[in-house]
Amino acid sequence: MAPEAPRPSYWLTRFLILRLLGLVYFVAFLSLAQQVLPLIGTDGLLPVGLFLERVQTHFGSRLAGFLQIPSLFWLDASDRVLVAAAWAGTALSLVVLLGFANALVLAVLWALYLSFVHIGQDWYGYGWEIQLLETGFLAVFLCPLLDGRPFPRHPPPTPVVWCLRWLVFR
Repeated sequence: MAPEAPRPSYWLTRFLILRLLGLVYFVAFLSLAQQVLPLIGTDGLLPVGLFLERVQTHFGSRLAGFLQIPSLFWLDASDRVLVAAAWAGTALSLVVLLGFANALVLAVLWALYLSFVHIGQDWYGYGWEIQLLETGFLAVFLCPLLDGRPFPRHPPPTPVVWCLRWLVFR
């Protein structure tokens, strides 16, 4: 009887996907750090503070607004916080690009980018933002929760691999 073929581990695929995702996040957050104030800052073209006030008025409360448009910037949308969040995303994406990726870091990156996309108004209504959010969300489950080694012991979960295949197919 022939020995059973080993299951594919996708270790190299995971390594490449996470590093390339780190690169895409890095470019996205770096450009955001340069453009956030002129676009959605207090004196920007479409100030985020006014946008969040309109959303709150429309839905009747901050909580209802948050449930419709989830963003960390409901807590504070000052220029200082917008710039700090953009630079934090840049730094964390560089960490992922350099090889330290775990679910916690990727979840923070995803939450930061989701927050910017939801308050970005006209500037963030394009398909590639949603594509990055979908890929980033799946990447959270592609790696271990706390282990940030470039090549973790355990292979990625099979359902996540299939979801990534579906994402590429679409």
